[in-house]
Amino acid sequence: MKKIWIILIALVVVAAAVVFFVVRARIEEKVVNIFNWEDYINEDVLGMFEEETGIKVNMMNFTTNEDMLVKVRNSPQSFDVVFPSDYAIERMISEDLLAEINFENVPNLQYIDENLLNPGYDPGNLYSVPYMWGTVGILYNTTMITEPVTSWGAIFDPQYQDSVLMLDSPRDSIGLALKYLGYSMNTRDPLELNDAKDLLIKQKKDGIVKAYQVDEIKDKMAAGEAAMAVIWSGDAQYAIELNGDLHYVVPEEGSNIWVDGMVITKAAKNKENAEAFVNFLCRPDIAQMNCEEIWYSSPNTEAVAMMGEDYTGNPTLNPPAEIVANCEVLLDIQDFIEVYNTVWLEIKSATAN
Repeated sequence: MKKIWIILIALVVVAAAVVFFVVRARIEEKVVNIFNWEDYINEDVLGMFEEETGIKVNMMNFTTNEDMLVKVRNSPQSFDVVFPSDYAIERMISEDLLAEINFENVPNLQYIDENLLNPGYDPGNLYSVPYMWGTVGILYNTTMITEPVTSWGAIFDPQYQDSVLMLDSPRDSIGLALKYLGYSMNTRDPLELNDAKDLLIKQKKDGIVKAYQVDEIKDKMAAGEAAMAVIWSGDAQYAIELNGDLHYVVPEEGSNIWVDGMVITKAAKNKENAEAFVNFLCRPDIAQMNCEEIWYSSPNTEAVAMMGEDYTGNPTLNPPAEIVANCEVLLDIQDFIEVYNTVWLEIKSATAN
């Protein structure tokens, strides 16, 4: 009898352990780990997703593609869905960091503009779904600068000493200098890069640069703390909503047109939850909520239709075709990136006169 009780107790313990591990596994399955840019999603959307799916969202943030890449390389299993820019997606594919998406779990892909599908950075659209797109340009305060700004030359003009905010991003800031000089933003020519470096160092030594920043720029421009800023179009629209004296322009020399996508890491612990999250963000009403919250351009054709003239008539969010045609997409230059990083370090370490 004693042996029977021992066996029964052992079976109960084993059964309890099995139940514990099954429940824990199910709890773990109801999680999705997101790695996104700062201020790049409507917080209400996260609550709606959790309520509708029962999947808890763990949100982590980054400020540049380069920082994101380092963290994903070092700890790929920590992230399920990541929001890289086009050239960073290309690099992540080449480094085998991404999982192919099962698009049977993402039926809302049907609402994504076909012009943004099958891009050069992700041939076949196996690894990514467009989230937002936009341009890089100049935001300026019309009470401080009375003449219309049309050229990148404005941010190099000595009359605007201590008045220009620059993006603390090597590809963007070096890229605009290259564009102003008539070169490609993707150049590998050392002489062209040296010309761009000299121009940006002179800008700094002339005391024109007020600061190199990223997320702070939109708030400082809205508060009237600088006359001009190099800025992403969505941040420009955010600032314009707060300060009607601000105006955004894509300079006549051309600029960068970019796409930020949603990808799933190859080491993702919660792939189906990740696909459910990507699909949710592609739902037109959710895409509209995100666009109207962060003011970047939406790739979701149904969301655009729902927003109507407020969106389509806004040149910051919906630039004319001729402006788009004059812009370049940044390509991955992984085998050349150290040259860009060295140039950027020299620029940042230069001191003002």
